[in-house]
Order: sequence, then C-alpha cells, then structure tokens
Amino acid sequence: MSMKAMKRMGKLRLYIIYIIVAAFFLFPILWTLSMSLKSVQELYEVPPSLLPDRPMFENYEHVLIQSQFLRAIGNSLLISLFTILGTLFVSIPAAYCFSRMRFRGSKTLQFIILMFQMISPLVVVVPLYQYFSKINMLNTFSGVIMICIAISAPFQVWFLKGFMDTIPKALDEAATIDGCTPMMTLTRVILPVIAPGILSSVLLIFISSWSQFIVPYILIDKTSMMTAAVRLVNLQSSLHEITTHYLAAASIVSIFPIILIFATLQRYIVSALTAGAVKG
Repeated sequence: MSMKAMKRMGKLRLYIIYIIVAAFFLFPILWTLSMSLKSVQELYEVPPSLLPDRPMFENYEHVLIQSQFLRAIGNSLLISLFTILGTLFVSIPAAYCFSRMRFRGSKTLQFIILMFQMISPLVVVVPLYQYFSKINMLNTFSGVIMICIAISAPFQVWFLKGFMDTIPKALDEAATIDGCTPMMTLTRVILPVIAPGILSSVLLIFISSWSQFIVPYILIDKTSMMTAAVRLVNLQSSLHEITTHYLAAASIVSIFPIILIFATLQRYIVSALTAGAVKG
C-alpha cells in the first residue's frame, strides 16, 4: 500500500471515530427531541419509534406558556449574566496579580484557591442555607449569584492566569514607560490581547451557572423565582398526569441558550485551550 493510500485510510478511520463519538452524544438529544413532539400514547408504544406520527408542538406551548417555564429561562439568564460579570470582576485582577506580581506566599495562595475549586457545592449548601436564613437572603437572586460567583471564580483565576502568562512582560514594561499604572496596563494592554480567553471564560462560566441545580434548589422555593434547572423537576411525572413529553420539551428549550452561545463563541475555544497551555 502506498503512503498516500495509508494517509487516506488513516483519515477515514479518524472520521469514523468522529462520527461514532458524535452519534454517541447526539442520539440522546435527538431522542429527547422526538419525545418532546410525541403524544402520551406514542411515548409508550412498542416498539418505540424515533419519528412521531404527528408532531405535537402543543407540548412546547404548554411548557412555555402554561407552566411558566419561559419565566424560569429568564431567571436563569439573569443569574448567569450577573454571575459572568461578577466572576470576571473578581477573577481578572486576581489572575493579573498572580501572573505579573511576585510576592511572598503567592504559590501557597494559588494552591489554596485551587483547593476551593475542589469543594463540592453539596458540602457547603446546607450551612449556607442556615446562614442566608439568618440574614434574610433566602429567595433572592443576589444570594444565588454570590454563591455561583464563589463556585466559578477559583477555576477562572487559574484559567485567565494561563492566558496572561503567555503575554511577554516587555509589553508591561513598555506601558509603564509610557506612564501607565498597573490598572491601566491591565485594561489597555492585557485585556485586549487575551480577548479570546475572556470570551472562552464567559462560555465556561455561563455553562456552569446555567446548569447549576443544587444551589438555587436549596435557596429558592418560590415558583416565580425558580431557575430552568429547578423548574424541570416540577415537570416530572406525577400520580395524576404523565408529563414525560413536557419534561422532554422543557429539556430541549433549556439547552437552546447553551447551544446558541456555544455556536457564537466556538471559534475561540481551540485558541483558548492552546494559548492557555503554552507559556512564553
């Protein structure tokens, strides 16, 4: 076999692997989409069919209007937006400090920050519930947002520091000669250079806060303030009504914002992973 033919066979095997992996992840989504368009009778027919006889778009109307799931989507968007802003507000200066400044205990402090990332929200959510109850911050978006920021910030500090480490310090020195303060250097020199990293950070923070379940589930019990992840629980099957098709429709609606923001920012993901891993 010639070298050219071997390369073609290698590419063919690689594409086959790509197709298998894509099918592995896409099939559950396609099956959920199919369930969201089925009637109750079609949900339990044997053998099951992938395509419904008649798409039941009424399921989406019920989810978005009658069950107030659209309001839950808005609540999740609100929490995610302020979590992104708060996390970047905390993480960018911290990453700049660790990347550009040398001080005693820097390595130890970075390790401690990384340790906080290893703590599961399940460990602290019950004590936080008791604390927030005493300061009257239950059933508030601000309480959920603060916890989401605390969850996201440790990893983002390390993530953004990796980008800043790739920038030559000669740029900082040139900015200092031109009369820039450290804050001016950060905002006018560093941030424009690491813009792809910031956009990738936005994507990661959004996915983390959007899919957060345990924190809003514990701290919020008002139906009008529930997030999309928590509202899905209320659409599960009960003893009085089969709601599997509604649950499937709500699941499809809830992943749409993630798909939208991923499609918008996906071109920055590869550059983020490579740039943050190379130093100098």
